Amino acid sequence: MSQVSSTSTGTRAASCVIEASQTLTISASASAGRQEVLPVIEVAVLIIAAVAPLLLQDYITVYATRVLILCLFALSFDLVWGYAGILSLGQSLFFGMAGYGVALLSRDFNVASIFAVIPLGTLIGFVAALLLAGFLLLGRHASSIVFVSLGTMTGAYAADRLARGSYYLGGQNGIPSIQSMSIGSYALSEGPAFYYLALVILILVYLSSRFLLRSQFGLALAGLRENEQRIAFFGYKVQHLKAIIFAIGGAIAGIAGSLYAFHEGFVWTTMLGVVMSTQVVLYVLFGGSGTLIGAVIGTAIVEGLSFWLSDNYRDIWPIILGVLLLLVILFRPLGLISLVLGERERVGSFGPSPKEIRKEIRNAAS
Repeated sequence: MSQVSSTSTGTRAASCVIEASQTLTISASASAGRQEVLPVIEVAVLIIAAVAPLLLQDYITVYATRVLILCLFALSFDLVWGYAGILSLGQSLFFGMAGYGVALLSRDFNVASIFAVIPLGTLIGFVAALLLAGFLLLGRHASSIVFVSLGTMTGAYAADRLARGSYYLGGQNGIPSIQSMSIGSYALSEGPAFYYLALVILILVYLSSRFLLRSQFGLALAGLRENEQRIAFFGYKVQHLKAIIFAIGGAIAGIAGSLYAFHEGFVWTTMLGVVMSTQVVLYVLFGGSGTLIGAVIGTAIVEGLSFWLSDNYRDIWPIILGVLLLLVILFRPLGLISLVLGERERVGSFGPSPKEIRKEIRNAAS
């Protein structure tokens, strides 16, 4: 009798293992299928960006270059907000400070080499963000979201007012007539050359950010976004993690500000102010926060719509654009990218691969 009972129990256990194996295998396969969506989107966006100058008119290529630089700026904000949950309403502070810094380097020291401009802009953005993070994030007590948001916004507003009142910084007129950026003896002017330079830098920053976010540090950030208290319970120094990603975001904004200054040929106070910070928030909201590619897509669509609407509906285009943004935020709170990207892929892929899971299940079943 005991043998029959033992055999029946063993059969039921084996049946449960097989059912669990099948369920987990299907789940893993489905997860693997979903994880193929993001690379497809990234490759499609890359192909479109790479061939765009070959199809566009020259003046549109110049505008598209500006869009690529703003995509870089949007990435910096997406890292800070989409992954660490820091609503930086003063992200333009690092963007504008780097722009003014390289403009002064060009005006006062006649230096426009890309090998000086980009490192300096990166350093300015990084140091400024690190100092602000030390004040807002690394206090004795944890800072609230509202405090950090208002603190960053206040910093951007103060910098804007300071630049407007400074004769050395050009006041409200900014710093005009910045010389062309150079690579050795070659001067980069507006057009395909500057476009592909901006595209290469955007790709490098994107891949670096993607690698960082798929690392153990990225896993901690993903946990930080979902449940900050639980991450703190596991022993992570939450405020230090926030300060690190905040400084990295500032460095990327610094790169964008440096490129923007030389591409436009002048810098002005708007680059430092709250308007620019609000603009980058809309880019990421529209495309989808916490995905990187969503920030790029959102920037391209918003800027593309602005360009087309302002050309065809000159009197009411801001109203039309505002209504479209409102509708997207209302009905797709996770942005347009959520139409094709699942929640698991938005957070990221960590832990063993589906193939490793199936192998473990087969070993357990046997």
